[in-house]
Amino acid sequence: MALQRLVETGQYTSRAFAEACTTAGVRQSMSAVGSSADNAAAESFNATFKRETLQGRRAFTNEREARLTAFRWLHRYNTIRRHSRLGQQPPITYEKNTLPAPATLAPAA
Repeated sequence: MALQRLVETGQYTSRAFAEACTTAGVRQSMSAVGSSADNAAAESFNATFKRETLQGRRAFTNEREARLTAFRWLHRYNTIRRHSRLGQQPPITYEKNTLPAPATLAPAA
């Protein structure tokens, strides 16, 4: 597929890539160079995902194994893994400690 070949060569900004995206019904999401709206957060997330799931691995045996690996990592990332941005707390702990407790109704008289 033309789109896959362009992605593999890294030509995300080429006219041919833009045309391939349009043909495939894919909307590109890219900001200008140096824009504060760039995708640094997504790139950081993707780099972490790759580093923590693919390091030392040559290939997955099948699609199911790849999906399970991704699911397990995402579950760990969102519930157990400590995040520096959250004061070295897992997101679930951070949310429990920082979100207000649900309001309760006063007992009926």
